[in-house]
Amino acid sequence: MPFLELFDETLDINSTENYELSIQVSPDGLSFCLLDSIRNKFILIRSFGAEENKYFNADKISELLLKDDFLTKRYKKVHCVMPSSKFTLVPTPLFDPGKKVEYFTFNHTMKDDHIVLVDKISDPDAFLVFSVSRSISELINSVYPGVYPHHHIKLLLDHTSSIRKSVNGNYIHVHVERDFFNLIIFNNNILKFCNSFAYRNISDILYYVMNAFKNLDIKQEETIYFSGITEKYDDLSSSFSLYIRNIKFAEPSGNFTFSYVFNDTELHRFMNLFNVVNCE
Repeated sequence: MPFLELFDETLDINSTENYELSIQVSPDGLSFCLLDSIRNKFILIRSFGAEENKYFNADKISELLLKDDFLTKRYKKVHCVMPSSKFTLVPTPLFDPGKKVEYFTFNHTMKDDHIVLVDKISDPDAFLVFSVSRSISELINSVYPGVYPHHHIKLLLDHTSSIRKSVNGNYIHVHVERDFFNLIIFNNNILKFCNSFAYRNISDILYYVMNAFKNLDIKQEETIYFSGITEKYDDLSSSFSLYIRNIKFAEPSGNFTFSYVFNDTELHRFMNLFNVVNCE
């Protein structure tokens, strides 16, 4: 099982009521980090990833939740992220909470053992309707009662809000998960494109992004911001650099800092996990 752990020497398992827990859960894996709320500093991250071509079911996630020495503690606050490739944005004036399943199934097929959840987005003013595993959702609610999971697209849109307002023209963001990626495009701070694509290889990602550029008349001199499962000089960024002049990696942003133990970590890989603490 792929595993990552970084922690500051000030980490104290007996002081977790002064910490905020952020946890991201999906069939691809489980990751969590701890924010020392007194110093507003992240001091721990742990990540458990499923093996290639394998996935975590609810039993495996339950095992991780109940055996980890930190995940069973009490916290000042708990935040949860549940990434999902299937979602729909509905403008707030048109949204009816009683029709959330209808909104979702208009664009997607509902899987067995899945439920539809809703997340509010302020900019743009809309509701995000998405599906997650019922068994995993119920597991999270049983371990952390009252914690409502956020969809990762909400966190990406919230993150871009302050950055794109200072950008004239297009703001383009590509977020990569294991089996899918998201492409978000704003023009003059107006959302023009937000979608999810399944992919099998880097060529798929490049094709979908460049096709969107062509259809939206976006020049290759534009800047693309990347987050998720990619890093500097890997095959993905190297392939894009052949066509796109400016490639940047999005950084977590908020009223927080990071312990020095994160200095050599590609923070954009866990951007949504860090940024979820910004949610009220």
